[in-house]
Amino acid sequence: MRQAGQVVAKVFTTLKPLCVPGVSTLALANKADEVIRKEGGIPTFLDYQGYPGVICVSVNDTLVHGIPSDKIILHDGDIVSLDVGVTLNGYCADACRTYVVGIAKENAKRLVKVTEECFFTGVKLIQPGIHLGDVSHAIQAYAESHGYSVPRDYTGHGIGTHLHEDPSIPNYGLSGTGPILKEGMCLAIEPMIAEGRYATRILSDGWTAKMKDGKLSSHYENTLVVTKTGYEILTMSPTEQKEIK
Repeated sequence: MRQAGQVVAKVFTTLKPLCVPGVSTLALANKADEVIRKEGGIPTFLDYQGYPGVICVSVNDTLVHGIPSDKIILHDGDIVSLDVGVTLNGYCADACRTYVVGIAKENAKRLVKVTEECFFTGVKLIQPGIHLGDVSHAIQAYAESHGYSVPRDYTGHGIGTHLHEDPSIPNYGLSGTGPILKEGMCLAIEPMIAEGRYATRILSDGWTAKMKDGKLSSHYENTLVVTKTGYEILTMSPTEQKEIK
């Protein structure tokens, strides 16, 4: 899973500089496919329960599961979420990053920053013996303290030889509730945060989840493993790891 995670990280390193005005979401997905296969991996999302894309590319008010298209073009000031899954030697890794495109407004940059901070606020609690609800509650409390809402329809998840495994990991909840973490558990923690109300709607394609009020949403995710003394993130590049230390 660590190896699969580093392929995911390489996709982000490759795609981040390509998130510029004029690029289509399909072009980003095609480049991701090239990177994944060159590294010997398989795009986990492609044909997963019928999903038609290599990765999910979600722009602005699209919360998750945006289908890559040559008709969706990035514009100056957009924010774009890249959700990437890789299967390598039978094991999965899953992560997401949200990037600003060109010159973004302050509210967009703040939303992206706080969403990432929600992740680290939650995961810093992770160690054997804590309740998963402690992590969920910390994410919710941090998001809401900054004036954002937490969509209820989508959650993080366990991960291993399958993309989605138990347990479900909401981004909201009560401390002291939920499963107790044990060493060796692998989890995909993924705060999804909205600028407005948390209600979502699904487009007619059956996948694209948008915010009902049309306001911005952001998504940040990593796959991690619970260790004896804490956790190890598997889907961050060495550069990203240095930035958080």
